[in-house]
This record gives sequence, C-alpha cells and structure tokens, in this order.
Amino acid sequence: MAEETSTTERAKKVVEDAQMAAGETAGTMLGAARKVLMAGVGAVALTKDELEDFVGKLVERGEIAQEDGRKLVKDVWSRRRTDTEKVSEQVGDQIEKAEAVLDERIEGILTRLNVPTKSDIDTLSKKISDLAAKVDTLKHS
Repeated sequence: MAEETSTTERAKKVVEDAQMAAGETAGTMLGAARKVLMAGVGAVALTKDELEDFVGKLVERGEIAQEDGRKLVKDVWSRRRTDTEKVSEQVGDQIEKAEAVLDERIEGILTRLNVPTKSDIDTLSKKISDLAAKVDTLKHS
C-alpha cells in the first residue's frame, strides 16, 4: 500500500513538473511572438513617419507634386499593411503549430505515465453510475 502511494505521489510530481514546463514553454513562445509582433508594429510606425518626412521633403523641393506625394505614401503604406498582415498570419500559424507540438508532447508524457485522460475518467464515472443504479435496483428487488 505504501509502495502504491509512493508511486502515485511520484507520478503526480512528474505530471506537475511537466505541466509547469509546458506552461513555461508556452509562455516563452507566446512572449517571443508578442515581442516580434510589437517590434514589427514599431518598425512600421517608424517607417511611416520616415516615409512621410521623405515625401514631404520631395514636395518642398518641388520634385513631386503634393497629390503625387500623398498617393505615394498611401500606396507604400497599403503595401506595408498587406505585408504586416501576411507576417501576422504566419506568426499565428507558427504559434498554432507550436501549441500542437506542445499538446502532443504533453499527451505523450501523460500516456507514458499511464495517467488517465478526462474522457477515460468520464467513461469510468458513467460506468460507476450505471453500476450504482443496478445495485440500487437489486437492493430494492
């Protein structure tokens, strides 16, 4: 009996350690993705300011018309926005893939430790309820 308790306690400890490691890994991945996105947003904002300054100087020197300058800024900004959306989608896809890999690894660890899944527990709970109902029926018969 003491040996079973010791094994159960060790299994619980391993599961807790795996959950903590998984949480830290997920947090690190999400944090890194967030930093990349924020850096991208900062770079885009800086680029827009610099672009507007550059086009403004061209307009001041008379090298391009003001309307052409506005159109140029609008076109470049539109292209940047499209590129940023593509990058955001790619980062989102990579996060989803990383989460899927993390889920698979956690499932593998839990399977190796022979830890029952929620569906296993739900199935057993249903069977226990069914058996309890049958026992009650037999008692009353």
